[in-house]
Amino acid sequence: MRLGLVLGEVWNGLRRNLSVVISVILVTFVSLTFVGAAIIMQLQVQQMKTFWYDRAQVAIYLCTDFDQSATCDGNDVNEEQIAAVEDALNSGVLQPYIEDFFFVDHDKAYEEFKKQFAGNPILDITRPEQLNQTFWVKLTDPSRSAVIQETFSGVPGVQSVSDQRSLLDRIFLFLAVASYTAIAIAGLMLVAAVLLISTTIRLSAFSRRREIGIMRLVGASNRFIQTPFILEGIVAALIGSVLAGIASVAIVKFFVQDFLVANVPFTSYITVEQSLIVPPILIGLGVVLSALAAKVAISRYLRV
Repeated sequence: MRLGLVLGEVWNGLRRNLSVVISVILVTFVSLTFVGAAIIMQLQVQQMKTFWYDRAQVAIYLCTDFDQSATCDGNDVNEEQIAAVEDALNSGVLQPYIEDFFFVDHDKAYEEFKKQFAGNPILDITRPEQLNQTFWVKLTDPSRSAVIQETFSGVPGVQSVSDQRSLLDRIFLFLAVASYTAIAIAGLMLVAAVLLISTTIRLSAFSRRREIGIMRLVGASNRFIQTPFILEGIVAALIGSVLAGIASVAIVKFFVQDFLVANVPFTSYITVEQSLIVPPILIGLGVVLSALAAKVAISRYLRV
């Protein structure tokens, strides 16, 4: 098979159907950009999980005068009960599970509350004694929080035991749903891209039906006839895939690193280097889908 002849046929096909080819490029670009965004979001969720789960703590909330649970009875935790909780945390039974812990009394809790709700009218109706005194426990293995919960649940003076991981799971679930939604949208657009590639190939074949007839008469194989059309689809999709890969890396560079890192610095974000795995995935996906779509389209046309 002469490479020059095949490439010449590819160029002629792209030139004759330039407007449709541009449409394929744009649809491929948009659809694969959604795929890239979904991959980036999944990478970011995993990055945040690693960052926050390692820092997640277990909070042992102690009773206040306003609690009516079975272990509180409307009375503030007393010194003996606080000492009992602290002794349990220092015991040899729990020490293998605990990296560190610290105690926050009413006044410290109120200081943190004022920082968090500065300028909020709720400060006018909140008093220090209304806020729980709390033991904050950092575990050597955050996944073993059940040990702390089982030890202190139902203990006199303890209102409740809360694992921050449960709150984080809700946030990560929301982010996961958002990424799956992006994947679903990307899937629909990829279907549109595949159909458009198929239509483009069939139009290109129809516009060159006389040439195809002549090649058949002189004994050209189906493979020789099909190859230029398949390459046309691959070239158009490849351009869209490359643009989508560049857009994905640009999202991380300009939105994540330049904007979020500077303005929302409370967590860990993926780096540009980490995002470089996205373009090869998008290019591979675009080339494979376009090749399959073009192959099916031209094979069906030649059977007619």
